[in-house]
Amino acid sequence: MTSVRLYRNQQGWLGFRASGHTGYAEHGEDIVCAAVSALTQTAVLGLQETAAVTPQVTINDGVLSCFLPPKVDGDAWQRSQVVLDAIFRGLKAIADEYGQFVKVEEVESCG
Repeated sequence: MTSVRLYRNQQGWLGFRASGHTGYAEHGEDIVCAAVSALTQTAVLGLQETAAVTPQVTINDGVLSCFLPPKVDGDAWQRSQVVLDAIFRGLKAIADEYGQFVKVEEVESCG
């Protein structure tokens, strides 16, 4: 199962961590895993290229984490929120359809 945790505080989205493999199909044929990967990688690109933010990204086997830097202000903050909210909604839609393979959680953070 793939687990995606999206972190937020009272101001908005802070980032996400996706881990695991969906197990929907064999490696290279897993459309659910491909969809989750496409959305999470698009989030990284969206933050970099659309929001003009350099997120803190870690990629290991089966894990992608992406968090906003500590200080993001003004328009960059607003654009980053749009990117992360769109990814959250897309991931929730995948989880609604393929719940036994993908779990999406919204986590309240103190940070």
